Amino acid sequence: MKKNLLEKFYQYFSENEGRITNYSVPDLWTRFNIDKMTPTHLRNGEVLVDPHRFFKTLIKNVFLDNAPGDIAPLSRQKNLDSGGDWIKESIIYSAMVRTSSAWDHDRSGFLEDKNRDGLRETGTFLKMLALLPFLKKMGVDVLYLLPVMTFSKKHKKGELGSPYSVQDFFMLDEALKDDLTGDAFTIDEEFRLLIEACHSLDIRVMIDIIPRTNAIDSHFIKDHPDWFYWVKKDRLPDYGPPHIKGIPSTSVPSRERMEKVYESENTKKHIAMFEFDPRTKDKETFDKIKDSDNLLETIEDTFGLTVAPAFSDHINDPQPPWTDVTFFRLYFDHPDVAKPYISKNTPPYILFDSIKCNLHPGKKPNTELWEMIADIIPYYQKTFGVDGVRIDMGHALPKELLKMIMDRARNSDPDFAFIAEELENANAAEAKQKGYNIIVGNGFFAQPRIFSGECKDFFLKAPTYALPLFAAAETHDSPRIAARAGGETLSKALTVLNLFMPNGVPFINCGMEILETQAMNLGLDATETERKRLSYEDPYYGKLALFDRYQLHYTYQRRYLIPALIQSVLPIRKTLVKAIMDKRAFAPIDTPNPFFIGLSYVLGKKLYLIFGNVNPTHEENEHVDITALRKKTKTSTQKGTLLFSTNEPRRPFTQFIDQNTLDIHLAPGEVKIVVI
Repeated sequence: MKKNLLEKFYQYFSENEGRITNYSVPDLWTRFNIDKMTPTHLRNGEVLVDPHRFFKTLIKNVFLDNAPGDIAPLSRQKNLDSGGDWIKESIIYSAMVRTSSAWDHDRSGFLEDKNRDGLRETGTFLKMLALLPFLKKMGVDVLYLLPVMTFSKKHKKGELGSPYSVQDFFMLDEALKDDLTGDAFTIDEEFRLLIEACHSLDIRVMIDIIPRTNAIDSHFIKDHPDWFYWVKKDRLPDYGPPHIKGIPSTSVPSRERMEKVYESENTKKHIAMFEFDPRTKDKETFDKIKDSDNLLETIEDTFGLTVAPAFSDHINDPQPPWTDVTFFRLYFDHPDVAKPYISKNTPPYILFDSIKCNLHPGKKPNTELWEMIADIIPYYQKTFGVDGVRIDMGHALPKELLKMIMDRARNSDPDFAFIAEELENANAAEAKQKGYNIIVGNGFFAQPRIFSGECKDFFLKAPTYALPLFAAAETHDSPRIAARAGGETLSKALTVLNLFMPNGVPFINCGMEILETQAMNLGLDATETERKRLSYEDPYYGKLALFDRYQLHYTYQRRYLIPALIQSVLPIRKTLVKAIMDKRAFAPIDTPNPFFIGLSYVLGKKLYLIFGNVNPTHEENEHVDITALRKKTKTSTQKGTLLFSTNEPRRPFTQFIDQNTLDIHLAPGEVKIVVI
């Protein structure tokens, strides 16, 4: 009988026990039966293990009994088809493999590419297995991975570079291969192992794809230089989005505004920097150099050309150019709005309209490029068994290309799920029409704003949108919620409330569960202050996980606080999960108090009430009228149970002023769940 990968790795680790003894991991990674390993618990929250025995025991005790029989998305294995809507009842954990499973195993004080035992200490697919039992205990059933493809080191951000500067969609990042397995397994096998392990626990795996951009030194330049935009290398110091007088900052490039853009002298100077691709200029010379080890540098030296960096598709966006990535040339012709202002021989150029293809499509699609982009997801479905994707910048793609991408994925797996990178909640209806299952939304912005009432509005307005949104107070692009005003107290409150947010999908950004304070990136609603949340003595002070060597603070003394909260309310969430997505079962409990958040769900003759105080410093008291809710349940009982509180144990609920009025007292940051 053919062995599955879990069995092969189990056998390998069994045969290699005893080779390495100085290998420590956080105790959070040992949330399974390790008694037979006789581990050494260190005082700082680490556990000293034999790594081969550790992974052997992990595979045997957690994954092996339920190992899937083949490489396929979980829905295909179980013959399920909800059109990807399974994600609406999920709890999502967002992980960046390089960071989420990084650890200073030899305790040298910093992360090494090769430590004293020759082992990589940044994260790997293999080490992600150790997190899965911990995630499962928190109810996580979707592991969403930030990009795992090979990425560029040219003009890199930070120490390691951004995983979003993808060089090749069909090659995994070799740095995610673990040295523990040597040459016994390939990087592809180790990614398949992670997905196989997830599927054994009924955890689905989603990945990020970035079809709109590619690395400055993309692997596709060799065969398709005409897929990219080129500028004169000596003009690069002056390169950037042209500033347009009379247009407000960060404006959408509407047709009317683009006419003004093309009339600007700054735009004319910008377009003059561009040239045709090197193969078009001199095919014979290009063919001679196309096999160079560092092709882009050779092109720069030979032709004086380089790939044009990307920039925001909004007019007068203050962001500087994105120097490590460029845009794909999705059309071979210029947008219609540009044609009165440029000549037919104008080289392809990056401008707000040419990169905002959903608003300004051309008439001559780059068909071969579109075919390649549409084949990305099927490759990951067939080769690894992924269950869904988030499409980065999907809003800027031509609608025909987006449909190609989605249709091809769902032809392979009808139950494949799509997350839209849509931050405007009001655009959920449009995202639904396009075929998405959920959107990101703006919870990362609204939920921390407790004093203005935006937090409360976000929860109460969530059911009005056509698709579910992330029930989340942070993402990998935003500040950490534990670093916001309210800190740990607010983190606790929002963690519980997000598990019961109507039309919401709980989203845990890696590190949020251990109250991490340093942001991973400064992309959204952040300033440079977020870089310096740690003490100056911390080895990761000033670093951003998206670009630098970074280790999450898994040994933080209060590391079990948030996971324990989540575990304690999971049974209640399981009871209510279908009601959370049923707008008929939900009713808001609104009061003028901006800090008081009241949610209710009717299940038969039972009324579930969730009360939260997002004020982190002051208690709140409210008299809550449940007359309308009584009519739904058709009961008049004054018997209830306090199922959960962040501050007190389960007990009978007796705070009735009369049959239809409750007296609710909430301590700072307290959440109560009551059933009547």
